[in-house]
Amino acid sequence: MNYVIAPPVPTSLPVLGDTLRFPIRRVFCIGRNYAEHAKEMGAAVESGRPMFFCKPADAVVADGKDVPYPTLTNELHHEVEMVLALGAGGRDVPVEHAAALVWGVGVGLDLTRRDLQAQAKAKGHPWDVAKAFDHSAPVSALRPVAGALPAPDTELRLTVNGGMRQHAPLGEMIHDVPHILAALSTLFELQPGDLVFTGTPAGVAALERGDHVRAELAGYAELDCRIV
Repeated sequence: MNYVIAPPVPTSLPVLGDTLRFPIRRVFCIGRNYAEHAKEMGAAVESGRPMFFCKPADAVVADGKDVPYPTLTNELHHEVEMVLALGAGGRDVPVEHAAALVWGVGVGLDLTRRDLQAQAKAKGHPWDVAKAFDHSAPVSALRPVAGALPAPDTELRLTVNGGMRQHAPLGEMIHDVPHILAALSTLFELQPGDLVFTGTPAGVAALERGDHVRAELAGYAELDCRIV
């Protein structure tokens, strides 16, 4: 097939223990999925229908590459999250079948222009410029799990320049993985290659140029990157 311009290079992530890579189709994120984070953001803790937003696939930064500090912000915040990589999809997926969609897991950063997000919230505007900017989604190599999800006591951690900023067990999520995927599948037909960020614990804070960031999903994935 011929195109009028060169098609974009597919975005992909490395796979632990393999030379093959995981191709990324779309990136979904859930908001306010840890109660203490919702509180630190001044939001109500809600256990009803999850809130979702998206990032473009080419926002993903792979292979531990440096992350450029974005334009038009003075408050670039880190949000460490478990990331799901889907190997199967579906629409209106029952909760009891949702875990089987997960091919692998990783750890990622939902980087946020917090000042632009606050401005958007105040005006009732969408969050796209705060969440979906270039290089806003660094993600680790993926570990295949064949539907066997990390246990609730698995720790999610983030350090900046060696100092702990965020840490919590996955069991503190308001919506667990099966319920996240089941709810998301009522809004979108999920597809192989989709990534799903599952929410961040409390402790989000600003990053500066030169900061070394280390994120970990204990026993599963690690991410090291630098803000430049």
